[in-house]
Amino acid sequence: MGKVAVCTAAVCAAAVCAAAALVVRHRMRSSGRWAKAMAILEELEDKCGTPTGKLRQVADAMAVEMHAGLASEGGSKLKMIISYVDNLPTGDERGSFYALDLGGTNFRVLRVLLGGKEKRVAKQEFEEVSIPPDLMIGTSDALFDFIADALKKFVDTEGEDYHLSPGRQRELGFTFSFPVKQTSIASGALVKWTKGFSIEDAVGQDIVGELTKSLERVGLDMRVAALVNDTIGTLAGGRYDNPDVIAAVILGTGTNAAYVERAHAIPKWHGLLPKSGEMVINMEWGNFRSSHLPLTEYDIAMDVDSLNPGEQIFEKIISGMYLGEILRRVLCRMADEAAFFGDTVPPKLKIPFILRTPHMSAMHHDTSSDLKVVGSKLKDILEISNTSLKTRKVIVELCEIISIRGARLAAAGILGVLKKLGRDTVKEGEKQSSVIAMDGGLYEHYTKFSNALESTLKELLGEASDSIVITHSNDGSGVGAALLAASHSQYLEVEDS
Repeated sequence: MGKVAVCTAAVCAAAVCAAAALVVRHRMRSSGRWAKAMAILEELEDKCGTPTGKLRQVADAMAVEMHAGLASEGGSKLKMIISYVDNLPTGDERGSFYALDLGGTNFRVLRVLLGGKEKRVAKQEFEEVSIPPDLMIGTSDALFDFIADALKKFVDTEGEDYHLSPGRQRELGFTFSFPVKQTSIASGALVKWTKGFSIEDAVGQDIVGELTKSLERVGLDMRVAALVNDTIGTLAGGRYDNPDVIAAVILGTGTNAAYVERAHAIPKWHGLLPKSGEMVINMEWGNFRSSHLPLTEYDIAMDVDSLNPGEQIFEKIISGMYLGEILRRVLCRMADEAAFFGDTVPPKLKIPFILRTPHMSAMHHDTSSDLKVVGSKLKDILEISNTSLKTRKVIVELCEIISIRGARLAAAGILGVLKKLGRDTVKEGEKQSSVIAMDGGLYEHYTKFSNALESTLKELLGEASDSIVITHSNDGSGVGAALLAASHSQYLEVEDS
């Protein structure tokens, strides 16, 4: 009996020792895993670094590329497209004008009543129409006939306020958010379709010509006065509200910038200089790239896997379509190399673009003590449950690193534009105000991003920051397009004389 008891005690002691060793090994392994995860985080933080000196180099490179793009076609990664918009709204515009905003699977038709300096936008009405999927891959006539028909129905609901004086034609601002080679203020050839459209017979055609033929077929007497993109619309809307607006930046799913250039500073412009002496330039700045951009292995891999490798590099590190995907790629590596979410990589985490920037923003802005929002996003989107607070804190830190890099680089881009215009320094005895009109969901809804952008601009500009103002200019693709129809109306000459 005594021997058995002794044996049992020995077995128990051995079992306790084995269990203790297992716990120690598990702790060592998990601390090893944790150290590996921390090493990945620290490496990311280092590679995404945007010290002031680096941002200045990015701004200088942006200004250099702007000069090159204005000098000759194809002279730069920045296309610096001449928009033919040489008159921005002044606030004096009067009358009723229409806008058509076509940029995706829906389009909007809009009318505004402008009442000059006193009444401004006296009234506005709009309607949104979904495009049937078969029309997105059909013929040019079918798509534009459908749009013209919707526009005619909308015009038919026009109230007394909007009626034009006899003999006067209705005028339309057309926001067309696809690549176009513009040939005048109201003409441009479609370069290619994006966003799920594939209408072969429209490629290479003048988009305004196609719409005009359809308007004639449905019996609507309306002239397209301006063909623009949403960034230029934002600039027009901003200028209408504030004469000091000199540039517009969109930070949404994608990103772009447009600004007002002196016409004689555009060597590739061969036409007559416009009377205003100014020309709006559509930078297409998403395509900017420079050796000074702090790129990581995640950015490079994402670019290689994208539909447009080697293109839109600036857009891929600062805009809403990509920030969540960069976060997913970092988490994938942590899951794979540091067992960050347990012994296997969660299957959902392997799906590209499953983690969207609004999800990232929600996690980044989580102020609850247990980071409840982070936990629920991981569970709902990635099916990762039971995460520790320590794990959630790391995820918030990753959101911070990725989004702040994007915001600070966007600020450097804006500094580049200000440098090109000579508005980045204080001039003796000169009181000039430079206003940048901003729009886009990323800027509007990701508060930590927009706050970082604005504080970085202050940091870069120093005392000159007092003369730079950032303002939110909403709905450039709608009201802005109608305002551009007004500032490029065929009746302006008549009214001025």
